[in-house]
Amino acid sequence: MTSSPAELAPDFALSAYDYELPSDRIAQDPVTPRDSSRLLVVERDRNLRHQHFYDLPDFLQAGDLLVFNNTKVIPARMYGQKLSGVPVEILLMEPLGHNRWLALVKPGKRLPVGSTIVFAERVKATVEGIETTTRARELQFHIPEDADLDKIIDQLGKVPLPPYVTDSHTDAERYQTIYAEVSGAIAAPTAGLHFTESLFQTLSDRGIDKSFVTLHVGIGTFRPVETEDITQHVMHNEWCEVPEETIAKIKETKAKGGRVIGVGSTVARSLENANYQAFRGKTNLMIYPGYEWKVLDGMITNFHLPKSTLLMMVASFLGESGREFLMSVYQEAIAKDYRFYSFGDAMLILR
Repeated sequence: MTSSPAELAPDFALSAYDYELPSDRIAQDPVTPRDSSRLLVVERDRNLRHQHFYDLPDFLQAGDLLVFNNTKVIPARMYGQKLSGVPVEILLMEPLGHNRWLALVKPGKRLPVGSTIVFAERVKATVEGIETTTRARELQFHIPEDADLDKIIDQLGKVPLPPYVTDSHTDAERYQTIYAEVSGAIAAPTAGLHFTESLFQTLSDRGIDKSFVTLHVGIGTFRPVETEDITQHVMHNEWCEVPEETIAKIKETKAKGGRVIGVGSTVARSLENANYQAFRGKTNLMIYPGYEWKVLDGMITNFHLPKSTLLMMVASFLGESGREFLMSVYQEAIAKDYRFYSFGDAMLILR
């Protein structure tokens, strides 16, 4: 039985995660160099420190472990047209099989099952199904027998910037982390965009290790919560892999008294889903206040959209009264002119 809005505890009420952000605080371009972005540090006693990202090593210790998501954003946005000539835009979400993808489409109402989309000469796709939760289309691509669909996507597709980035002058590579390796995401794990090779060197010199997981950021991370009771929201599955090597490093770090710091919400979800075991598969884990954290001692994260599952996760990570505290931190960040969202500034939260 679902609670009525009046009966919901604030931590479980969607409206309690809302805030107003002036539009000029939405970063349209990243700063240069990457690690010159600002860093709001939330220390264990909830003291706030206003720093820059290149100061990160000063808040870590020898023996700490940083865990990164090495997913790489694919050129998932493609443009085509119906046989009638009507323009069509698609956003690839996840592969379903041989030359078959799940994709969001525009205009959706005009692309029922059986529709054909033409992308280029001898490159077409047929709508063969519609997923119920996201209304995404199951597309079967038709390409020459000797062609490779991944290469065609690389040639015809564009890296999809988030919808709130409307006036960017940056190139697609700035929407990839410098360690992006495993192709499959439709959005970047943006907490990692702040790292540079020189920062990695400083961290290494100070005895701070690093390891990797892979979570292909998909629609689950961004799909809006549509129920006032956030516990009723169902996350869309995203593919992730937590290798044995990373689990071994985490256990070794903990045994020696070091801290495990997750770089981004996707790393947090991956490690919490794996729970100290190697894992390869899909996860729809949603984390909100009341969740018992198992792995992470710290988290690096950007500033997130109102009412987003990412905001709920960070509120949970802050522990008791975390939501109220987080919303006050966001107001402080707005007052101090921090830049928000994917190309914006970052937070370091230590537990």
